[in-house]
Amino acid sequence: MTDQRVIVIGNGPVGQTAALLLARWGIAVTVLDAAPQRELVGSKAICQQRDVLDIWQAVGIGRQIADEGVTWTTARTFYRDRELFAITLPDPGQSAFPPFVNISQSRVEAVLDGRIAAERLIDVRWGHRVVHIEQTSSTVTVRCAGGVEVTADYAVVCAGAKADDLRHTLGVSFDGRSFDDRFLICDIRADMPGWAEERRFYFDPPFNPGRQVLIHQCPRSTFRIDWQVPSDYDLAAEERSGALDKRVRAIIGDTDYDVVWRSVYRFHSRVANRLRVGRVLLAGDCAHLYAPFGARGLNSGVADVENAAWKLAFVLRGWAPDELLDTYHDERHAAALENLAVTTSTMDFLVPHTESQRRHRVAALERAVADPSAASDVDSGRLAEPYWYVDSPLTTRNPARPFAGRPPRGVAPDAGPGVVLPDAPVVVNGVPARLREFARDGILLLAGADVDADGMSAAAAAATSAPVRVLSLASIDVDGAVAHSLAARTAELWVIRPDAHIAAVLDGPTPEEVVAAVRRACGAVRA
Repeated sequence: MTDQRVIVIGNGPVGQTAALLLARWGIAVTVLDAAPQRELVGSKAICQQRDVLDIWQAVGIGRQIADEGVTWTTARTFYRDRELFAITLPDPGQSAFPPFVNISQSRVEAVLDGRIAAERLIDVRWGHRVVHIEQTSSTVTVRCAGGVEVTADYAVVCAGAKADDLRHTLGVSFDGRSFDDRFLICDIRADMPGWAEERRFYFDPPFNPGRQVLIHQCPRSTFRIDWQVPSDYDLAAEERSGALDKRVRAIIGDTDYDVVWRSVYRFHSRVANRLRVGRVLLAGDCAHLYAPFGARGLNSGVADVENAAWKLAFVLRGWAPDELLDTYHDERHAAALENLAVTTSTMDFLVPHTESQRRHRVAALERAVADPSAASDVDSGRLAEPYWYVDSPLTTRNPARPFAGRPPRGVAPDAGPGVVLPDAPVVVNGVPARLREFARDGILLLAGADVDADGMSAAAAAATSAPVRVLSLASIDVDGAVAHSLAARTAELWVIRPDAHIAAVLDGPTPEEVVAAVRRACGAVRA
């Protein structure tokens, strides 16, 4: 056993979250980053999803980020000067957080830094560029430029999109494609009281004919505007000529404004072929890159490291076999491929590459103007959502609760095996709380009124040495919100994983069935 249990490579928001989640499980972490210090500039990833806020709340900052961010619940899509449709985001259960908030990645990083500074189990080292990774059967050693070496039990690589050298060292390919089209971001600060707190997406608007524009409101009177621009777009030339000012004023009019940050970027669609290489796990942009329409980059990266953190903790504490870490690849690679399929489809609609695709796009947009029921044919991005681990080796299927496949935009899947647990207010031992507060400390069992809760608790304890908590739905669900969101039956026992995903729904279970489901949820899946 090493003194350092886990090395996190990369101190962006995904690496920061990984470190905090591991420390929450009592695991010592060393964070290494190549930069000399934090550079807090630019909006970057701005849309933080409800379930990510919930993960951050588990480490003490979700409420702060939600309160500082701008809340929005509606995504509006326009074609030229006509609104085609608006999607109001669903709330399965009665969540403590809005579906999304807009807040700059820079501010999120600053809040995470503050939380890390108060955590004695996290050692952050700036100016440590990792150049090589070596492994033995029991350790992983990373070597930094300058010769510094750090050895630990495991490593999580959150080094971002430009981690080609580390992927190469690990023998990991990063297959996919890059798009030639460029997109211009401007963060502007202006007094625009009439702008609603919502996302707006424009196809072929008068202020960017033939292309797209995306507009978000952010905190402190800041607005994020994304324009699709030609592949040979020259930002510096546009600034010199005054064309950038004209571009902004075409949207906001004569209002005074300041440009806070601007950048030009292009999109990539890539997924690593392996997310586990021995004692090393890949997460975030190091593991996958998506077009940003739908806000699946940072949000999926945070989901990656929550998945990694509880599994590393269970293995390091002796609660689960090392094979549990294989399911990190099983689950998060499947999630990455799902996100890739969704975002690639969006990009094919936004930036058609063939005449057939172009005709399809124009026809879909024109049809939606006249027929609101045709809105489903218009793809302006499917907003981020938790992945459904229905096919995971950790999930016990229930034929009575089948997964119906990817739901329509703006619709949440029914609760069942593999789906994230809907949140709701509960009362436990007379104290008001949230259901998910109890879902991240180990294995949670939710017992219907006709289930022998004590017997199920004994069975679960026989299946794992990890912490197990049993809650009776009848005693905690004072207003019926939990039963409603789960469509729970009185003879059911719900087995919840430490990342708040439902591992099993057992109807009238025997102790043997509970043992099997809990053992499976903890990684005993290949025995």
